[in-house]
Amino acid sequence: MEEWFEDWSVPDEAQPQPQDYAFDLDWALSSVVGLQANVPADAFTASALGTERVGNGVLIREDGVVLTIGYLITEADGVTLTTGEGQEGPGHVRGFDQATGFGLVQALEPLAAPVLPLAEGGHAPVGEKVIVAGAGGRERSVAGRIVARQEFAGYWEYLLDDAIFTAPAHPLWSGSALIGPSGKLLGIGSLHLQHQTSSGRVMPLNMMVPIELLPPILEPLAAGGHELPGRPWLGVIAQEVDDKVMIVGTSPDGPARRAGLNEGDILLAVGGQEVASLADFYRSLWASGPAGSDVALKLNREGDVFDMVITTRDRRRFLKTPRLH
Repeated sequence: MEEWFEDWSVPDEAQPQPQDYAFDLDWALSSVVGLQANVPADAFTASALGTERVGNGVLIREDGVVLTIGYLITEADGVTLTTGEGQEGPGHVRGFDQATGFGLVQALEPLAAPVLPLAEGGHAPVGEKVIVAGAGGRERSVAGRIVARQEFAGYWEYLLDDAIFTAPAHPLWSGSALIGPSGKLLGIGSLHLQHQTSSGRVMPLNMMVPIELLPPILEPLAAGGHELPGRPWLGVIAQEVDDKVMIVGTSPDGPARRAGLNEGDILLAVGGQEVASLADFYRSLWASGPAGSDVALKLNREGDVFDMVITTRDRRRFLKTPRLH
């Protein structure tokens, strides 16, 4: 991890400067740590997400709990944390939440880093001056603004009602800290996206998971996440094409593949409700009952319209679970 940690920096003109903030900038940035996770080759997510995952996390509790983005640590059997001063130490996964996307890591040795306080919910309006911070201080952080707050639907059966989008984009966004003007944590970095403006210019953005989603699930997530409700899951990869929802792939051994759902199928309705967007699809699916319930789909396959009933599953049952120490 040391080579990665010393390998790059944000251009000087994009870095935050202490005089621009009413809090101790360097203190806040030092709460962000580097994170490297190792995942077994036979893990369910290994083929899609890889077996070596690198990103960031933020120390949020005095007992060594680090908040990150869940896909970095899903099914990980070993985690290394690195402070901005280069101190390395082991960690283990406490839990990851499929609904929000958050993940928690427990540092197994004391971290020489301060705890970054969480912002009180909802105070992150469009136009707000923010910092997107990676491990390593100012050289790994970007001064930016919130450019949008809106719904985000991901192709992997994931939906946020009010995601945060920031610009300019951070080059190593996974698990990065979104720090607001009060020096508190507003969100956690999830994705790098390309947005085309009305003028045709392509603007790279970061999508952030809002921190107000964390407090209601923090304690059960820290206990492994087993008590959090599991959403019904089909195991599809879907995209919006011309105001239609198209299946572009299915997960190995998932309910959709086992039921015979094919790449190229157009999803017309779920449980009798017409769908025209990924958000429509997910909300109808999750309203169909708990994981393990049957859900009725109406599909168009090359002009042939037909019905299919699939028994949903809890996605967590396919994943290697954290081994709490």
